[in-house]
Amino acid sequence: MSARRSMTSLMTSKKPEMEIAILVYEGFDELDAIGPYEVFANAADAGADCTVSLRTVDSAQTVTASHALTIETDGTLDAVDPDLLLVPGGGWNDRSAAGAWSVAEGGTVPDVLAEYYDAGVSLAGVCTGGMILARAGVLDGRPAVTHRGALADLRETDATVVDARVVDDGDILTAGGVTSGLDLAVHLVEREFGEDVAAQVTAEMEYEPRGTVHRA
Repeated sequence: MSARRSMTSLMTSKKPEMEIAILVYEGFDELDAIGPYEVFANAADAGADCTVSLRTVDSAQTVTASHALTIETDGTLDAVDPDLLLVPGGGWNDRSAAGAWSVAEGGTVPDVLAEYYDAGVSLAGVCTGGMILARAGVLDGRPAVTHRGALADLRETDATVVDARVVDDGDILTAGGVTSGLDLAVHLVEREFGEDVAAQVTAEMEYEPRGTVHRA
């Protein structure tokens, strides 16, 4: 895959499903990942032609999140061919030994994200997951947002910080604080599968999206 892939165009291609992978790692914030996961899973139940899974870069079968929740993963990232790769945050602001800061400093995940982006995969960063995207270099010259506690760090990168709940720059999306992952996911469902599906999802979850969506 060398050309940029539009998620909307994928909807009309022969590809049977929109594959969404959520990257999990030691110390990720639970809601950053599980909130969007539930939105996408409910979208599939409402008729959206998509699948969602929790994936790791390494072969870990279980991962412990920032609040000590341990989850079983669905396997490694290289076992699927995602159209969208979502990256949660967690542990950036306090420079935790496990979390987004550690992942960014380690270099492996940012390198993987850059490779997937270059291959045409769309990326989304929730909360300080956006800082991992920044470390990957994919936010250079792009509008973006992250958790308010990390905005100063984001301003030190080549990204353009935007005052919004969700920033949609086509094949790159970012969202602010922890709960904004819900808003990002609902926005993507509406963008890719339509208002009716999004309405079914928000009704099922009894959730009303909030904040501003900035579209470049």
